[in-house]
Amino acid sequence: MPSSFPESYAALPFQHIRLSHIPESSPTPTPVILITLHRPGKNNAFTGIMATDLETAFDLLSHDPRVKAIVVTGDGKMFCAGADLDGGAGFATRDTPRTHRDTGGRVTLAIHRCTKPVIAAINGSAVGVGITMTLPMNIRIVSEKAKIGFVFARRGIVMEAASSYFLPRLIGLSRAMHLVTTGAVYPSTDPLLRDLFSEVLPPEKVLPRALELADDIAKNTSTVSTALMKDMMWRNPGSAEKTHLLDSKILLDLFNGKDQQEGVDSFLQKRQAAFKGNMADNAPAVWPWWDPIDTAPPVTVEDLKAKL
Repeated sequence: MPSSFPESYAALPFQHIRLSHIPESSPTPTPVILITLHRPGKNNAFTGIMATDLETAFDLLSHDPRVKAIVVTGDGKMFCAGADLDGGAGFATRDTPRTHRDTGGRVTLAIHRCTKPVIAAINGSAVGVGITMTLPMNIRIVSEKAKIGFVFARRGIVMEAASSYFLPRLIGLSRAMHLVTTGAVYPSTDPLLRDLFSEVLPPEKVLPRALELADDIAKNTSTVSTALMKDMMWRNPGSAEKTHLLDSKILLDLFNGKDQQEGVDSFLQKRQAAFKGNMADNAPAVWPWWDPIDTAPPVTVEDLKAKL
């Protein structure tokens, strides 16, 4: 967990993304933070630098109690054209099967473990890692003019960014197999994609709608509740009986929590809730209920020598 949080996210020196407060005029962090994939003239193509920027941003925002919701969009008319095939995708020449970690996967896992709701405002086309990075996000809103492609078979590679885990769980195995087997680019309105997006809108309405949702979430929901429910679905113990036992343990702790009391009081008093809980201080004792896996690459002899 970071020892301190920035006075302004907008002032952080990221290279391939931009962070904005909402409203942008605010000098200090706001409950809703906007992340913009930002590579003008490059269709926001994904690079190793972008991966590091996004990992850093999501880990910071996840722990910052001032932040309640995050929106991700792309600069200009494109969301993300996929990996930068001109050499910026992030493969290190010293990588080995033991040390290599897929850069797209690093990003999706950062989003997956983020304790704040994340909304994708897919303002334009998204291909490859450009679409797979959105799969662990809570909500995806897309432009009706966007093109979507899981194009791995046409590039001689396989599904990345842990998308073989996320995609079939979101849209079903049959549709996922169709999309990756053809490797074709489809309009966002295609029936194959209908379960992937919450809303399909004119391009100019995508970001405003995502920000509207984020504002509503930030004002009216408990961060602890939304974080736990995401984990309950993605990290389900696997049977109705085990889920019942897990639900019971979580609810017992939350019934004694400040957010639950605030939720009831605000409802009875007919006022807006002011939830103050966060996962660092108010997570139930059973969380995490799964066995956390350390995905950091092992330290190599070369790395040790470089530090000496």
